[in-house]
Amino acid sequence: MKLELPDNLFNEEEIQNTPTRYQGFLNEWARNDELKFTVFENPGYDQLIILKDIDFSSLCSHHVLPFHGRAHIGYLPGEKICGISKLARVVDKFASRPQIQEKMTNEIADFLENNLKPRGCIVVIEAGHDCMRIRGVKKPASCMITSAVRGEFHRNPSLKDEFLKLISG
Repeated sequence: MKLELPDNLFNEEEIQNTPTRYQGFLNEWARNDELKFTVFENPGYDQLIILKDIDFSSLCSHHVLPFHGRAHIGYLPGEKICGISKLARVVDKFASRPQIQEKMTNEIADFLENNLKPRGCIVVIEAGHDCMRIRGVKKPASCMITSAVRGEFHRNPSLKDEFLKLISG
């Protein structure tokens, strides 16, 4: 089944040009670029590293409506650390495609596990979904929170609690 929009919802210019504009948006937004995830030798740091409040926007693959929010990433370094901007770029990589928040959360954690090889990592995503705000139940203040917990964060509740406390402050 293809998506068909009633002509009476759009004027003639919109009927003619909106599909081209939308295709341009998708080409610009849905980047499939290879992420250059730079890692460095760990200088002996063995404590929690956090980048919080990483803004993102994505599209719900169920409704093709936006969801926006903030991602928070924490990791316990192993032999390597990464450039801090790379954590934000990882979020951008997975947000820049039609997506569901649960999958995006796991993809970010899995990417970090595979490419950084930390002793543990945690990803928390908070997002408002326009599919909840402007259609259906119409709950504009709702916020969905998902998390992916790996390694030491999974085994050590006090470490997970420290992360949660630091991102909420």
